[in-house]
Amino acid sequence: MNFVLESLDNFSAKDIMKHQVVTVDSSMTVLDTAKMMDDAGIGCVVVLENNIAVGIVTERDFVKRVVSRAIPLTTPIKQIMSSPLIVVNPEESIWEVAELMKQRKIHKVPVVHESLLVGIVTATDLTRICSIGSDSEMRRITDQILLRMKPADK
Repeated sequence: MNFVLESLDNFSAKDIMKHQVVTVDSSMTVLDTAKMMDDAGIGCVVVLENNIAVGIVTERDFVKRVVSRAIPLTTPIKQIMSSPLIVVNPEESIWEVAELMKQRKIHKVPVVHESLLVGIVTATDLTRICSIGSDSEMRRITDQILLRMKPADK
């Protein structure tokens, strides 16, 4: 990202999302999906059905839903994907995206515009944008984040 950080309030999902999203068809097997993720060096894929994003599979899903349950590697990926898919629109502010991730306890959110997958925002993308700039800018950004955080439920 080659821009001067003035205020994080001006950024939306479209400004920080990755446009290249690896997708798989819902009929693809668990093994073929895992191989694809390994070959691409990625931590998740979005699952499509009739070119519509319907789910997501992360490395954590492989641990919790495949390995720990000894699911056969020939199982269709649709059976282990996280669904319904939680998405954001490209105009969503990064604060709204971060809040959604925090509330839903997720680290990856596909970006959808008019029913089409256009990108993905990850927790790493949010961290990257917050780490741009000088130490004084970082202190200001951290202060903004802390002001927006709600007290944890006790």
